[in-house]
Amino acid sequence: LLDRKPKALSGGQRQRVALGRAIVREPKVFLLDEPLSNLDAKLRAQMRTELTKLHKRLETTFVYVTHDQVEAMTMASRIVVMKDGLIQQVDTPQNLYDNPCNLFVAGFIGTPQMNFIHGKLLKEGDGVVFVMGENKFKLPAEKASKPELQEYIGKEVIGGLRPECIHDEPMYLSSLEQWVADVDIDVTELMGAEIFLYIESQEQNLVARVSSRSKAKAGDTIKMAFDISRMHIFDKETELCVVH
Repeated sequence: LLDRKPKALSGGQRQRVALGRAIVREPKVFLLDEPLSNLDAKLRAQMRTELTKLHKRLETTFVYVTHDQVEAMTMASRIVVMKDGLIQQVDTPQNLYDNPCNLFVAGFIGTPQMNFIHGKLLKEGDGVVFVMGENKFKLPAEKASKPELQEYIGKEVIGGLRPECIHDEPMYLSSLEQWVADVDIDVTELMGAEIFLYIESQEQNLVARVSSRSKAKAGDTIKMAFDISRMHIFDKETELCVVH
């Protein structure tokens, strides 16, 4: 690239040159504003690992701006999630994924994104159930007994469930039998090692991530297990997370 004029370089090549110029100055802090946005998918994946290695070698602070949650999750030690100029949550990648503070963060982190299930919390016997249409899922005792949940009993809420928390394997249908429901399969997407099932249950559209060994096909009606122990409960009005 040294013998070429800037106008002869592609957008991706210009970004790499700019990154190299920043590195040789040995700054105390790097500010990178979407440095990989103009690269193709293969080179972008390669550069993610190279930048991670560079960060470890230089032992310098990197402030990395991106709209790509994959870049954020794979490269960051801490992530600041922003919306409309306001900070929503500052946390480690794993904690953002496991414990999102609101609907925006929950939907932004993860591919496919978290399923948002509209339902209602009701008291039933000595427990609490999440009602989704004709389906009733009893919450685990440790979740139902949390003080912050009590004021939402009798109210409409939004349940958040990751695609990997909806199962069709027999072992899960057995171990999670109290949370099994009938679903209609609209579309299947084979991703190699896994399949994304786009399903409908009680007039709600959801996505499940299952093994590529699954026999489910579009048009089928099957039973699937919803792991309610991993469900997040969100306030329908404020969109804040009530219980993880």
